[in-house]
Amino acid sequence: MESTVMTTFSLKPGQCHGSCHLPIALSQPIGKCSHRPRICQRQQQYAVLRCRKRHQQPEGTLHDDHDRIDDDRPNKNPARFHPSIWGDFFLHYSNPIACFPQQQVRMAERADRLKKEVEQMIERSSSCSLLQRLHLIHVLQRLCLDHLFEDEINGLLTQIKNADVSGCDLHTVALWFYLLRNHGCRVSPDVFIKFKDEDGSFESNCSEDLLILYNAGYFGTHGETILDEAVSFSKKCLETTMPHLDPEGSLAREITCALETPLSRRVRIYELKHYISIFEKETTVHETILELAKVNSNLMQLHFQRELNIITRWWKNIQLRSNLSFSRDRIVECYFWMVGAYFEPRYARARIILTLVMAIISIVDDIYDVYGTSEECEQFTRCIESWDPKVGKGLPENLKIILECILATYKDIEHELETEHKYRMSYLKFVTIDWVRAYTTEVKWRDQRYVPATVEEHLKLSVRSGACHLLSCASFVGMDDVATRESFEWVSSMPKIVHSLCVILRLLDDPKSYEREQRALHVASTIDSCMKEHNVSMELALKKIKEMTEDSWKSLNEEWLKTDKAQTKELLERIFNLARSMEFFYKQEDAYTNSYIIKDTIKSLFVDSY
Repeated sequence: MESTVMTTFSLKPGQCHGSCHLPIALSQPIGKCSHRPRICQRQQQYAVLRCRKRHQQPEGTLHDDHDRIDDDRPNKNPARFHPSIWGDFFLHYSNPIACFPQQQVRMAERADRLKKEVEQMIERSSSCSLLQRLHLIHVLQRLCLDHLFEDEINGLLTQIKNADVSGCDLHTVALWFYLLRNHGCRVSPDVFIKFKDEDGSFESNCSEDLLILYNAGYFGTHGETILDEAVSFSKKCLETTMPHLDPEGSLAREITCALETPLSRRVRIYELKHYISIFEKETTVHETILELAKVNSNLMQLHFQRELNIITRWWKNIQLRSNLSFSRDRIVECYFWMVGAYFEPRYARARIILTLVMAIISIVDDIYDVYGTSEECEQFTRCIESWDPKVGKGLPENLKIILECILATYKDIEHELETEHKYRMSYLKFVTIDWVRAYTTEVKWRDQRYVPATVEEHLKLSVRSGACHLLSCASFVGMDDVATRESFEWVSSMPKIVHSLCVILRLLDDPKSYEREQRALHVASTIDSCMKEHNVSMELALKKIKEMTEDSWKSLNEEWLKTDKAQTKELLERIFNLARSMEFFYKQEDAYTNSYIIKDTIKSLFVDSY
């Protein structure tokens, strides 16, 4: 039978009559659940958005209380943000599976049976060839099933790490290298030396082999020249091969995706449905694994839909209270983004908390970037520093309410933590204060038209204002005992892996938002600093920014592959996954601001079922 987890967040309904709780059952029929969000029982129930009779309105109505807004800046939308695509969709959406509990129970039972069959397949694989075992792990990972078989896969990887690959072909060695580095094991790149000929080329004419070599090379670190050569050589060969492949074939599509974003930097859960459809056409994937992938996808989707209901209601009430028509209405996209950090059902509470923080980041970003005056931004920062809404008396009414919403949301997050974990909020507040202080400095730069003389000078500030440090800290808050006090001391100190994440975001974001930000007065970009530092054109500056981004990925890989890791793999993976999600959102265009770009991907993950 399925197990049920109750996740309760204090969210204010439209009129705040009676209880403000939203209890929601998150079914977890398969996989391990290391943390179960507890049922909040309060003698005096605390609402994230405290009710004031003078602000009460029927749900779904807009504010007509014009005297609450000091000016009409919020209605001008100078940044030209397009309206929400999703609106209240997930408040009202009813998954047919969720409407029939018996069907859901049967699906969970079917998943359990399939899971046992796959466990047996993994056990039997110990007698298979190295390539077959590698392929099995690779498929389970790409179908987002590996979290169901963590112990079994870890056992296989331990065997595989010690395997002798000296007599293996390039395909096997490259896949071996990729999977182990993806798991955090720093195996030597010297395994590729034997595949190089006298001209420095790699001995392979097979596109499949070159594709795996290409993806493996992107797990390189500084100084691993042979991996740089592997990427350069395989990329050139794959680009040459593409015109001769069937453009609709799975290989051509996979090469296209890899050339755009290498596999090590892609977010698996975003591509799940795509790979199910690909593997359905291949005979190399067992039908049992494919069926489990589909059933598991449907069950995870139920989790996502229920969490989206919680988060959408929270967001709607903030909109109603604060007249947030001026800000990017992207709550579904916020949640989609944070699912990239952890999609597994056991991280339900952590995922919701991280999404709430991401939504707050989006609101505050728009205040400092677009709508707030210099004086208002400075006062808003003082309010956050004091963590006291009384300091905000001089703020416009909508900013006062946003301040209240931020402080109340953090208080509600704290309430969801066990007593022994409440200390985590002090670290979250510390990093939040550091973040808004960086914003305040950026506002001064903006008003003074100041362009930092070097990219390095720019990054000293912009790695803090980009909010990835805050997201890294917030990603630990809702996790179980794996996140210790030492973990929060570590993450709040801006360690190297977090710094690399922050740089990656800044250098990915700036080229995509540069044109939009030039339409109005805005803080200088790293592109401006790069042009100033090197006295080059924007085209050459963009090329240098791209090179710096690659260096930052190598630095992140370096920290990921350290044998003496500062924190557990489970925690470091949140930061690595955040970097992957940044790559997804900003590689081609600013997909968060222009969210229509990812509408189909969101629909595939959260709505379309098997």
